[in-house]
Amino acid sequence: MEIINMHDAKTRLSQLVDKAAQGEPFIIAKAGKPIARVTAIDSPEPGKERRLGFLEGQLAVPEDFDRMGEREISELFGG
Repeated sequence: MEIINMHDAKTRLSQLVDKAAQGEPFIIAKAGKPIARVTAIDSPEPGKERRLGFLEGQLAVPEDFDRMGEREISELFGG
């Protein structure tokens, strides 16, 4: 996470807020000490990010998923 000093944050606030809205949070520091974290409102709270495996056991993948539509795809390519 990028750390921005107070003076730079004042001069580049609009640019920094746009970056935060795109999912790139930053920290504002005063005299080298972090004092504020800026993130988009709809971003997850720290420690509450989604993780891999959160749908475990809720989906079923067919055994032939890698061959589904094989005939139709082959026909599209003249096979």
